[in-house]
Amino acid sequence: MLSTVYSAGLLGIEGFSVIVEVNCINSIPQFEIVGLPDSAVRESKDRLRAACTNSGVGFPDGALTVNLAPADKKKEGSFYDLALLVGTQTAGGKLSVRGDLSKMCFIGELSFSGDVRGVRGILCMCIAAKAAGQSVMFVPAQNAAEASVIDGVTVYGVHTIRELLDHLSGRAEMTPVAFDREAAHALSYDLGVDYADVKGQRMAKRALELAAVGQHNVLLIGPPGTGKSMLAKRLPTILPPLTFSEALETTMLHSISGMLADGKSLIVKRPFRAPHHTMSSAGLAGGGKVPMPGEISIAHNGVLFLDELPEFSRDAMEVLRQPLEDGAVTITRAAGKVTYPCRFMLVSAMNPCRCGYFGHPTIACTCRREDIRKYVSRISGPLLDRIDIQIEIPSLTFDELNTAEKEESSAQIRARVDAARAYARERYAAAGVDISANARLTAPQIRQFCPMDSAAQMLLRGAFERMGLSARGYDRILRVARTVADMDRAEVISADHVAEAIQMRSLDRKYFGA
Repeated sequence: MLSTVYSAGLLGIEGFSVIVEVNCINSIPQFEIVGLPDSAVRESKDRLRAACTNSGVGFPDGALTVNLAPADKKKEGSFYDLALLVGTQTAGGKLSVRGDLSKMCFIGELSFSGDVRGVRGILCMCIAAKAAGQSVMFVPAQNAAEASVIDGVTVYGVHTIRELLDHLSGRAEMTPVAFDREAAHALSYDLGVDYADVKGQRMAKRALELAAVGQHNVLLIGPPGTGKSMLAKRLPTILPPLTFSEALETTMLHSISGMLADGKSLIVKRPFRAPHHTMSSAGLAGGGKVPMPGEISIAHNGVLFLDELPEFSRDAMEVLRQPLEDGAVTITRAAGKVTYPCRFMLVSAMNPCRCGYFGHPTIACTCRREDIRKYVSRISGPLLDRIDIQIEIPSLTFDELNTAEKEESSAQIRARVDAARAYARERYAAAGVDISANARLTAPQIRQFCPMDSAAQMLLRGAFERMGLSARGYDRILRVARTVADMDRAEVISADHVAEAIQMRSLDRKYFGA
């Protein structure tokens, strides 16, 4: 007897529909799986047999042959166990399904006890199954909340195989899992940190506020203990909430990485990733035998904070260059080629030298001039060119630290960020273009949306010649100037806007110039 059921597989961030065909004939008992299965898929027959035995569910007699279609696509992982259970039970005459099997999708891993274990990437696979025509999803109970995010499908969370078989046969009813979008998307900024905690550093706060408005990359340079890490860790508290589409994309990346907590339906807070400086280039960009997302993709739609930037390996720093420009990273391995999105804000921090006190007003630097040059030259010019805002974080005086004056809270700063972003969105919407932030402006769009008055043009011309800017550096100053103008709700960029943008980018000449 032939049975056809549906499942789904995973390749990178893309899911794909899998047709599970099971043929059972009266012959010497055997179990074969074809259709390019990997070891985990081939081992599913042992998990399936043990799960049925220990759950008191009869296992079909005879010869079972399973085909996973499309047969030319590699099948990896333990996603297909649940579909194999239903396929073998129906092909062997042990199960008569109530309902249309062609509208159902089964995804999950079986344990020897008959429990259904969670898998990674369930959101991506359910989206692919819906696109293939399946509208009823049977997934592990711990993944059900995640799968329920998808509109237009009915999701059942399966705890055990007996529970599933009883539901399919009509002996008992399972309750579908519903997704409460409003409750899941209710964003709380109570992250335990606030910009009110940071004394002084007005210019640094202004720079990070501009970065939040335009999604600009930032480099913070200063001696130890000046608050560089404090400032960076509070950046998510002034960023606007994720839109639903951004939250869905971010959740997909965390899901395939196995980082989504059990029972979690949607990631609604912008990611903040702070990898250690010993991380390899593969850890940052992604990789492995089966390519998995790296830190830059897990930080998608959020912040990637690289503390002690010069301490990262040269390969790790240089691997950031193309993703910063393109917003995506492509990883090619023997198992295939995958592309992961990685539109993130890069916030990096560094000391001005190895001892940390070069230029400090009271503490003498112990580094030789040659050592200082070697230290800062670890950061290449092309990488610096991709960092829009570069500012110095000075040491605080006693009076600045001891003041009773209250600092601005994150909520106050975020209100200005939201207002400036709304102003920019209105401009781009009126022009009929889809631009999420000023940092994403292309060269033609810069010419269109960054008009300058004559004084601003003269000031920028002088800076271009004096600072030896590249074409990319010129564009990035204009993007920051556009953001400064948006803060002032001005359509035409003035000399004051350009001056502030230049001021936010002049340190590459102080520390990295000749």
